[in-house]
Amino acid sequence: MAEVEAGSRTAGSSIAGGGMVETSLKDKGNEHFKAGNYLKAAALYTQAIKQDPNNSALYSNRAAAFLQLVKLSKALADAETAIALSPEWEKGYFRKGCILEAMERYDDALAAFHTALQFNPKSAEVSRKIKRITQLVKDKKRAQEVENLKSNINMAKHLEKLKTEMSDKYGSEEGWEEMFSFLVETMETAVKCWHESSKVDPRVYFLLDKEKTETDKYAPMVNIDKAFESPHTHSNCFLYLRQYAEDSFSRAACLVTPKSIISYPQVWKGQGPRKWRHGQQDGFFVQFETAFLRKLWFVPSSNEQGQMLCRDPEILDIGAHEVLPRLYKEKRSSS
Repeated sequence: MAEVEAGSRTAGSSIAGGGMVETSLKDKGNEHFKAGNYLKAAALYTQAIKQDPNNSALYSNRAAAFLQLVKLSKALADAETAIALSPEWEKGYFRKGCILEAMERYDDALAAFHTALQFNPKSAEVSRKIKRITQLVKDKKRAQEVENLKSNINMAKHLEKLKTEMSDKYGSEEGWEEMFSFLVETMETAVKCWHESSKVDPRVYFLLDKEKTETDKYAPMVNIDKAFESPHTHSNCFLYLRQYAEDSFSRAACLVTPKSIISYPQVWKGQGPRKWRHGQQDGFFVQFETAFLRKLWFVPSSNEQGQMLCRDPEILDIGAHEVLPRLYKEKRSSS
């Protein structure tokens, strides 16, 4: 609870750079303040101010009462008046800092507390406030950064090189931009899912041909949650997906699967060029395929303030780390 300046002097004494004050009004105000009756305390301080309008302690005390009543604009005005009346009295700046803190104006609050500390370097109370708000500002900044990471997902910027490569490979052929957008959308959806639930479902997404695909027979997504249980299930899954890609006339495929269900990182460990270089980081794989190119990324994640957040995708050598063998028969670009 905030403290107020005690009225220990007799009536007519000088307080905190002010003039003369009727101490009985101030003392009564302090009693009501300590009892939690802030409205009555503020009223008594107002009466005392009318008798002694140049007393900075009265404005400081009324500011404390207004702060408890969450009348922050009035509280700040009283703190400013206390400072104007007693510019070298640290309590006015301390009071101002507390009010600005309540307003969540943390930078301004820190400035006020630092000024208070200049006039009273030994104040443990002010030092604690500075330490607390400094940490609060850091936490708030980090929380905002985390929120930005969660909401500002822009995979396209991480795939600019691929966009250029696809443009070169496909030349003037129609549809490559749609394939690129398909990849970006799939990756962004996976990242959002990871941010919400700390997991992704193992699936292969297909970009189907709008004119050729029998959409009532072929869905744009296939679950592969059993694919990595054994070499046998992996082989069967691959054969099924390859046939599915051909029969559905799909133009591109994008696999998304969590690292946790794949044993490959352990297999790759220490295997020369196949060595797994991402340690124990959790995350998921994205493997993108067309008839002209194949790409593989690992999207690592880390714990930030209790939330699992994705980091920038890291390109992998698909020849060394492919999650599934080639789904499409390889074609050469027209360029």
